[in-house]
Amino acid sequence: MTCEEANILIHALADGELDAGHASEVEAHVASCPHCTAELAAIREMTEALARADLGFKAPPQLRRRIEDALPALPAVAAPPSRRSVLKGFAMGSVVSALAATGLVAIVISKDDQQRIEAEIVSAHLRSLQAGHLTDVLSTDQHTVKPWFNGRLDVAPPVIDLTALGFTLIGGRLDYVDARPIGAVVYRRRQHIINLFVAQTSSTERRTTRMDTIQGFNIRSWSERGLNFWAISDIGADELNEFGEKFETAMRVNKEG
Repeated sequence: MTCEEANILIHALADGELDAGHASEVEAHVASCPHCTAELAAIREMTEALARADLGFKAPPQLRRRIEDALPALPAVAAPPSRRSVLKGFAMGSVVSALAATGLVAIVISKDDQQRIEAEIVSAHLRSLQAGHLTDVLSTDQHTVKPWFNGRLDVAPPVIDLTALGFTLIGGRLDYVDARPIGAVVYRRRQHIINLFVAQTSSTERRTTRMDTIQGFNIRSWSERGLNFWAISDIGADELNEFGEKFETAMRVNKEG
């Protein structure tokens, strides 16, 4: 095993995410390589520091105000609901529950929802950086990662290997945004993690690329082919935009994803 190969897997080793075979290979290399030994020690030190840090995210005050404004005013004396209204509400709830159970509920993002969704993306990204949370399937092979999503999501996210372009595919996982399961494809840029969250949308129109910075993380969002994309990382905005552009280009060339 070379240092370059070990570098792809060394973070997963530190997080306890490797199977016994791969863990043994990486550990054998680390034992004979001073550079990788120091790298593993630094990663574990950073993991311990993150575990000690307070990374809780407080919802913005605007969200509380929007929720309060959306609540109907309570009448002085609440009248008991009619049988018809109870049955109507029950039927509507059953329909929504049935759709959610089949995975057919798509995330539709309005302008007002953008800030809330991005706050959840940041929280999901931070969770993924904790030990054991980065990947559910660990592989640099797109033909291993993409099939893993089949059956777990109604629409599997596109998985594209950008290693030759400087962004190494390392795996994928299921995550939750807006109380719905979505796919997260994980890449590495040098020592930095890029999470690409992908969710189905009811619109097939291409949404203009948007760049934001929240809590020190850059987020590049766009939509294409009935899917919403959010790429998030602590790399520079220009590098994250480069990742997004290369992913979009490869996605158009490789329709299979």
